[in-house]
Amino acid sequence: MSSFDPMRRSLATGLGLAFIGAALLGAGCTAGPLYGNAGSPASIPSRLASVEIEPVSTRQAQEVRNHLIFMFGGGRGSPANPAYVMRINVTSSSSAAAQIVVSATEQSPSSSLLTMTAAYTVRDTEGGQIVAEGSRQVVSAYDVPRQHFAADRALRDAENRAAREVAEQVRLAVAQQLASGR
Repeated sequence: MSSFDPMRRSLATGLGLAFIGAALLGAGCTAGPLYGNAGSPASIPSRLASVEIEPVSTRQAQEVRNHLIFMFGGGRGSPANPAYVMRINVTSSSSAAAQIVVSATEQSPSSSLLTMTAAYTVRDTEGGQIVAEGSRQVVSAYDVPRQHFAADRALRDAENRAAREVAEQVRLAVAQQLASGR
């Protein structure tokens, strides 16, 4: 049993030195969580909650706007005294991804791709300075059945899915730009 004591001692010393080295390396790190609350009023979640999103005119843009309002405010809705105003412009287009042959003269699309793009600009309400801007794009695949109602419903579901995904990407992009102090 005494023959293992020097081995255990060297192993414990090596582990101790490795732990101290990792602690020293970690002490120099200044990275912090993007959505973490730093305890200050200027934290990213509170800044996102103070973004008002301007009204939009299309159904797809309204879906994106609704998701952004929910995600920015944490479910509380639009802010009473916004510090920022966001303008979004949402466009979408659909294209056939594959076609099946129904007869010798007729082809019908069996699947399609919906591409949704959201361009955004966030301005400071006091000075009108742009604090965040950009665009994000999402592609959503969907099946196109031969029945018209089912095909319309599949397109609507793809639009809703794409709106949710593009809103999440816009939220992340705006949070990063607000955190970097752009």
